[in-house]
Amino acid sequence: MATGEHGGHGALAEVNPDDLPQGAVVTTSGRVSRAEVFREPSKADQPFSPVQLSRLDEALTMASRETGLRFSVYLGDLGGKPDERAAELHGRLPGSAEAVLVAVDPEHRVVDVVTGPEARLRLPDRGAKLAVMSMVASFRESDLVGGLLSGLRMLADQAGGRARTQ
Repeated sequence: MATGEHGGHGALAEVNPDDLPQGAVVTTSGRVSRAEVFREPSKADQPFSPVQLSRLDEALTMASRETGLRFSVYLGDLGGKPDERAAELHGRLPGSAEAVLVAVDPEHRVVDVVTGPEARLRLPDRGAKLAVMSMVASFRESDLVGGLLSGLRMLADQAGGRARTQ
């Protein structure tokens, strides 16, 4: 049972205060409230520093602004079928037809670039493969942020500038 919740509707079950763990109390409404010790997030929970996140955000913004395509990065577990998972994540993006997703699973050493049908017209597979090769080279040197930044730059360069309307 989660903190602050009770099972079912209506009357709450009688709770013996002696059975509660340290830091827990029964409130006047009859719910159990429990304090938890603050735990500093580990590096595994926070793969990027605030400065690195700012640089990634800027790179994503610039790539999207320059090309008119929607660039996104996913960093995490892609499961046993990474291509399918990356395609599923891409499909959830707003405007997925003109979206480009860079999906990276560092633990399983998988990098995938998924493009929507409109984005694929401007960013052919060959251009995406070159960007992936560049990212992988940086990842091998334990430079996750540098690899993502150079990959985004290469993908944006391959896609070219925003289409001009007259």
